[in-house]
Amino acid sequence: MKVIIVDDEPAVRKTITKLLAESFPDIEVLAAAGSVEEGLAAVKEYHPDILFLDIELPDGLGFDLLSKADPVRFRTIFITGHQEYALDAIKVSALDYILKPVDEEELKAAINKAREIINHEEEQLKLLALGENLRGKKVLKRIILRTAEALQLIAVNDIIRAEAESNYTHFYLAGGRKIMVSRTIKEYEAMLSGTGLIRVHQSHLVNLNYIDKFYKHDGGYIQLKDGTSIPVSPVLKQKVLQALSDHLYE
Repeated sequence: MKVIIVDDEPAVRKTITKLLAESFPDIEVLAAAGSVEEGLAAVKEYHPDILFLDIELPDGLGFDLLSKADPVRFRTIFITGHQEYALDAIKVSALDYILKPVDEEELKAAINKAREIINHEEEQLKLLALGENLRGKKVLKRIILRTAEALQLIAVNDIIRAEAESNYTHFYLAGGRKIMVSRTIKEYEAMLSGTGLIRVHQSHLVNLNYIDKFYKHDGGYIQLKDGTSIPVSPVLKQKVLQALSDHLYE
């Protein structure tokens, strides 16, 4: 999980960062801020899973940050020195709240609760996708793409192509949408096998339904219906031609 800490006390930010590093090595603290405006900028830039948020900040209340961050796609754990703020935290559907001084056991409990809720939400989407895929005679119909902002359930038929960039994959979808995920294209090649998306190059998967032309010159390349040109690897050329031929009779 990815975390941002917003608190005007440097000692509190340092304590939370230290406790997270010691007890949750898989959690990454993306940023720490001391005000509503700094926190809002960090949220918009980094898209955390969890926001540790002080209620009283120099330039306003933590609730102000949440209202400006709309839509909120992260879980909030409030940090406060005042018990009376607990009710307000509950009213805005906070994941949890921690009283100052920050207690290690309370922090661990809040993080474990967050992990359970987030994992449950992801599991529910996976089950939804699985049900649709099974009803489709085991032909994959939808996949989950996890971005920094959200889990997105995408129809396979809407995927025009996918392009690798190091350990990231960019998906180009019908309607001009684009989604970047932090998984390799090799993982998606295996996942999307048999769906009409084929590997045409080390860095490219292409949906057969969106191919307009195959040019044999210049080493071979594909032109998609939207005008995009995609190179074809020489070692995959015959495989791509065969896939195109077979697709004509499906």
